[in-house]
Amino acid sequence: MCIVFIFFHNYGTKVQLFFYMTKFICFFLQKSQNSCICHFFFVPLCPNSQNMAKLLIIDDERGIRNTLREILADEGHEVDVAENGKQGLEMARAKAYDLIFSDIKMPEMDGMEVLKALKGKPLPTSPQGEETDPVETPIVMISGHGDVETAVQALKIGAYDFLLKPLDLNRILITTKNALESKSLKQETKQLRRKVAAKGPQMIGESAAITRVREIINKVAPTEARVLITGPNGTGKEVVAHLIHEGSARADGPMVEVNCAAIPSELIESELFGHMKGSFTGAVKDRAGKFEQADGGTLFLDEIGDMSLAAQTKVLRALQESEITRVGSDKAIKVNVRVLAATNKDLAAEIAAGRFREDLFHRLNVIPIHVPSLNERRDDIPLLVDYFTRQICDEQGIAPKTFDPSALTALQAQDWTGNIRQLRNVVERLIILAGNTITKEDVEAYA
Repeated sequence: MCIVFIFFHNYGTKVQLFFYMTKFICFFLQKSQNSCICHFFFVPLCPNSQNMAKLLIIDDERGIRNTLREILADEGHEVDVAENGKQGLEMARAKAYDLIFSDIKMPEMDGMEVLKALKGKPLPTSPQGEETDPVETPIVMISGHGDVETAVQALKIGAYDFLLKPLDLNRILITTKNALESKSLKQETKQLRRKVAAKGPQMIGESAAITRVREIINKVAPTEARVLITGPNGTGKEVVAHLIHEGSARADGPMVEVNCAAIPSELIESELFGHMKGSFTGAVKDRAGKFEQADGGTLFLDEIGDMSLAAQTKVLRALQESEITRVGSDKAIKVNVRVLAATNKDLAAEIAAGRFREDLFHRLNVIPIHVPSLNERRDDIPLLVDYFTRQICDEQGIAPKTFDPSALTALQAQDWTGNIRQLRNVVERLIILAGNTITKEDVEAYA
């Protein structure tokens, strides 16, 4: 004889009493030589309206639909059901669900087709392989005839998990809990990214010169075009590169920065393309280079005018073939990278002097963006001062300070050879050393 008991937490005194009575009964059944196997399952069941989620169950078997609905509704969730794949797909597109359970073998449209459609994959029945916007809802696939190949295929398409029939109660509850937590974490991550982006690089200014730069960024960012950013040191070329990346389809991918002037010429190839263990002294293990690290995203080559000719040749090949070869290897590695480059040098003069490859210049210079010096946009200085003041006071944890109009006029009259970077340093110095209202005299003393 087999007795199975399932206890749902948070269980009270009566349930505990029933538990001990059951053990007592089993003890006497065993003494009377009757075969008795007693199984106890403790399932956490803590309905909480604050954690209520919207779930969808797609299954053509009524018994499984209703059982799953009852179990998950008892957990405090709002549960809808669909009796076939076509109905389930329509419901999933019409309403935002937090989690979807879908059977695989169903009439009209099977679960794998539902999964593909919800993940934005084209179906054989779609006109000309039409794709739709994917849903971010985690989808758990259910099958009574599952095998490893089917499970792997489902996970590759984008399923969150794969469950086999007969369904295990504990597995259902644990999978539901984990899937909902995963969705919540993804949403929190997106919110944090938006907050970070709001505090990220910004282009401050309303002058004609900076407005023109902003217009070009808005046009070129959504494309895959390579961009060559030029301008003096400290003008904000890195900010331009970041804004292009953030406005592109690669914004969720990595943005990898390389300062070509800061890396010794003998190491630049290893830094960019990686190396194999033992390829040179100090290469103690295989290492991926910046091109591989930026795969699927953006690679920013800062101060590219300082790159050696040997490295320029390899960069040119990488741009032409979309593949790189690690130092010490003869195996080509495909990379999907958008390259942005920046320099403060006159590359035409560098080409004439034989220090920069003309063919590489033309590969990089698809869209040229020249960032003006601060001396060319003096009208933006009051806006920049206000921005830096708020930023620095917040960083330093001090009360906001103000600049007297005469102080702003004095700052506009300065010669800003160090551009934006120099202005920020001066503003920080004035905030620390001057009083609550910064005057022309303070600028003359500390700028």
